[in-house]
Amino acid sequence: MTRFSQEILASVIPLQLRGIGKRYGDLTALQDIDLSVQRGEIFGIIGRSGAGKSSLLRLINRLETPSEGQVLINGQDIAALTTTQLRPLRRQVAMIFQHFNLMATRTVAENIELPLRMAGVPPPERLRRVDELLQLVGLVERRDAYPAQLSGGQKQRVGIARALVLEPQILLCDEATSALDPESTQAILQLLRDINRRLGLTIVLITHEMEVIRDLCHRVAVLERGQVVEQGEVWRVFGDPKHEVSRILLAGSEHRDDSARGAEGEVLLDLHYTGARGLEPDLAALSAALPGLRLVQGGVERIQGRALGRLRVAVGNVDLEKLSALADRVERI
Repeated sequence: MTRFSQEILASVIPLQLRGIGKRYGDLTALQDIDLSVQRGEIFGIIGRSGAGKSSLLRLINRLETPSEGQVLINGQDIAALTTTQLRPLRRQVAMIFQHFNLMATRTVAENIELPLRMAGVPPPERLRRVDELLQLVGLVERRDAYPAQLSGGQKQRVGIARALVLEPQILLCDEATSALDPESTQAILQLLRDINRRLGLTIVLITHEMEVIRDLCHRVAVLERGQVVEQGEVWRVFGDPKHEVSRILLAGSEHRDDSARGAEGEVLLDLHYTGARGLEPDLAALSAALPGLRLVQGGVERIQGRALGRLRVAVGNVDLEKLSALADRVERI
């Protein structure tokens, strides 16, 4: 590929969905889906069971074709491709799975090598690529082990290496961490983060786990009943979810005790930090503004460099004007 063609490719949005709909008989699985994923971005798609996440993923990798609309990979409508024309696409778009899909009778190295062998890549090049990928995913010492001898996290590392061996431009992750324990999940998320940064790989991640979106993704789309009900930067959606489904999904990842109450004569207030104004939960400033202020409960986390969360405070005298300068939103309980 010439430098000019590389520059042209870099300027094209790697993945676009335009007016996508998918029906199975009388069942509408997806409708009016419009999404764009930028090059080098980690884009999360989240939703409850039955929301349409798996159907959407199968359209992106052309396991199925849309009933209407376009799926554009690097500007090309893949629904119009013939079987022969799809072969190059298979090298551009790779996928890792929830349950690894490794061949039990092949070693780690042989599982990684398999796509290269099927593509007719010469043995020296296959060996070089396998060695590179083993190094990348941290499995050099396990190259001759079989899947039954690996932990869940190690199996997923093999799956990631196998997906990357043909040097794809887009990596699809289908619930890639939901079968793992918390420690392995964090290790895999860190690996995906490193791969995204080092290789500039575009990653589309399907999950029902808000924690995965929070820890890994740049932007997120929320699916419900086959439609995108909310999308945006992760800090925006987490800090101030607009749709009821987003709030329900986020509620499952929050630790709140709404039974907490103030003492007699105190007024309870919830101070919300959504990241919109870049404010920090400054307890010293709050105490100075409202003498006698007492923290009842709360929690604040940092997502994409912004402080997000909620503080519940008890005060004797309320000056909402002073408080409004110190929080994005103030609610009286």
